[in-house]
Amino acid sequence: MKKLWQAVAILAVAMVLASCNTIQGVGRDITRAGEFLEDITS
Repeated sequence: MKKLWQAVAILAVAMVLASCNTIQGVGRDITRAGEFLEDITS
Protein backbone atom coordinates (compact mmCIF):
# COMPACT_ATOMS: atom_id res chain seq x y z
CA MET A 1 0.00 0.00 0.00
CA LYS A 2 2.90 2.34 0.74
CA LYS A 3 4.24 1.91 -2.81
CA LEU A 4 0.83 2.78 -4.23
CA TRP A 5 0.79 6.08 -2.34
CA GLN A 6 4.35 6.82 -3.49
CA ALA A 7 3.34 6.21 -7.10
CA VAL A 8 0.28 8.44 -6.70
CA ALA A 9 2.43 11.19 -5.18
CA ILE A 10 4.97 10.98 -8.01
CA LEU A 11 2.23 11.16 -10.63
CA ALA A 12 0.65 14.15 -8.88
CA VAL A 13 3.96 16.03 -8.82
CA ALA A 14 4.57 15.23 -12.49
CA MET A 15 1.13 16.53 -13.42
CA VAL A 16 1.67 19.77 -11.49
CA LEU A 17 5.04 20.35 -13.14
CA ALA A 18 3.60 19.65 -16.60
CA SER A 19 0.74 22.08 -16.04
CA CYS A 20 3.16 24.79 -14.92
CA ASN A 21 5.03 24.50 -18.22
CA THR A 22 1.78 24.69 -20.15
CA ILE A 23 0.62 27.77 -18.25
CA GLN A 24 3.97 29.47 -18.85
CA GLY A 25 3.69 28.76 -22.58
CA VAL A 26 0.21 30.24 -22.72
CA GLY A 27 1.44 33.30 -20.81
CA ARG A 28 4.25 33.82 -23.30
CA ASP A 29 1.85 33.54 -26.22
CA ILE A 30 -0.51 36.10 -24.69
CA THR A 31 2.39 38.47 -24.03
CA ARG A 32 3.60 38.20 -27.63
CA ALA A 33 0.09 38.80 -28.96
CA GLY A 34 -0.19 41.90 -26.77
CA GLU A 35 3.15 43.22 -27.99
CA PHE A 36 2.08 42.59 -31.59
CA LEU A 37 -1.13 44.56 -31.05
CA GLU A 38 0.81 47.41 -29.45
CA ASP A 39 3.13 47.55 -32.47
CA ILE A 40 0.18 47.67 -34.87
CA THR A 41 -1.61 50.45 -33.02
CA SER A 42 1.42 52.67 -32.47
